Amino acid sequence: MKAQTTVIAPKWHTVAEVAAMLGYGLTKTKMLVITGEMRSLKDGRSRRILPEWVDEYIARRVDEMEHAA
Repeated sequence: MKAQTTVIAPKWHTVAEVAAMLGYGLTKTKMLVITGEMRSLKDGRSRRILPEWVDEYIARRVDEMEHAA
């Protein structure tokens, strides 16, 4: 009998992980958090970003680009 492998999806991401996902630099991503363009929460000394907040940011950027054209 084979052992089952369970993949656990992350419930939230670090700022560095989000920067890598978006292909942005860490400084740019930190600025998005500081200015409130990217929602985040404080967890101890760290900032965390929920996956849906990344999706919200992307959707907002797409919407801005579509309306600018």
